[in-house]
Amino acid sequence: MPTDPRSSWQLTDDLDGFHARAEEFLSSAPAPHTALLSVTDTLRERGLQAYGEGAPQFGTYADEAGRVRGAFLRTPPHRLLLSPVAPEAADILARQLADSGHAPPGIVADRDTAEAFARAWEKHTGATATPGHRQRLYRLAALTPPEPAPPGRARLADDGDRALLERWHGEFAEAVGEPAFMGSGAWVDSRLAYGGVTLWETPDGTPVAMAGVTRRIAGQVRVAPVYTPAALRGRGYGGAATAAVSRAALDAGAAEVLLFTDLANPTSNGLYQRIGYRPVGDFTQYDFSG
Repeated sequence: MPTDPRSSWQLTDDLDGFHARAEEFLSSAPAPHTALLSVTDTLRERGLQAYGEGAPQFGTYADEAGRVRGAFLRTPPHRLLLSPVAPEAADILARQLADSGHAPPGIVADRDTAEAFARAWEKHTGATATPGHRQRLYRLAALTPPEPAPPGRARLADDGDRALLERWHGEFAEAVGEPAFMGSGAWVDSRLAYGGVTLWETPDGTPVAMAGVTRRIAGQVRVAPVYTPAALRGRGYGGAATAAVSRAALDAGAAEVLLFTDLANPTSNGLYQRIGYRPVGDFTQYDFSG
């Protein structure tokens, strides 16, 4: 049976076309769309293979009046990123992707959307959807830097920090148990191009923690990643770096400063709330097999 064009997803591999169609929708709610906004921005800045060699896939969902009400993208080999949508829209997307031969390895979305898509994917493909990491999205309210701050200062990372940043980027991915979205060298190139990593260093100039930040898009930035080597944790370095990069984002004009935390890590969730971050919503990833 042909798909009703009023209730279907428009699938494309055209980044510019996707951006033109989805930009207003994504920018209308920057917080829940933060990952979609930042990945789209990186693809436009760094090229379609920024996250891998496979061709990215995009899609938008419109209502009967033609207004975009949903968007997704996928950068192979990574999971599909999907905006919050109603269960029926998630079901339609799963069916269209299955019928067109697309096979995402998983889904990342807000909790309800991720569950709806995972159940629909199981129904339409016979695959098994297994829940994975659960994250909470936070938005900065009133910044409250930790007191007392650990000895040292914050500074922007520069080209002289390249080897350190590459190593820490790899260690961070290993620590969270997830492959990095981007190779460490490419990630460092991308972040250094706009001053996207802040280091906390001790009074003798030794870097002890880093806090990254995405470029500002639709008024929002997202702090990511925050990393302190295991041997240096528990001394306040990560919190100090996060507070510093958050302050810099506000001073640069960000309307919203966001970050994700792993819900399984009570230490980080408590830390960011003490700094002034408040919960926005929960996100879940599912992996597909079979």
